[in-house]
Amino acid sequence: MNTQRPIILLIVLAFIFSPTLLSWILNPQGSWYRPYFIWAIVILIAYLISGRNKNHEL
Repeated sequence: MNTQRPIILLIVLAFIFSPTLLSWILNPQGSWYRPYFIWAIVILIAYLISGRNKNHEL
């Protein structure tokens, strides 16, 4: 359960803040790179979470 706790926390936070983030990303007066910025953060978080798991099962 300890390895799943950060993932569950991220899912809950994404669910809570998704309306605000969606309106921020889709704002017509916003910058063109906003969606790419969000995806870069998602990829970075996924990399950091997967980096903790040092067990490579073959």
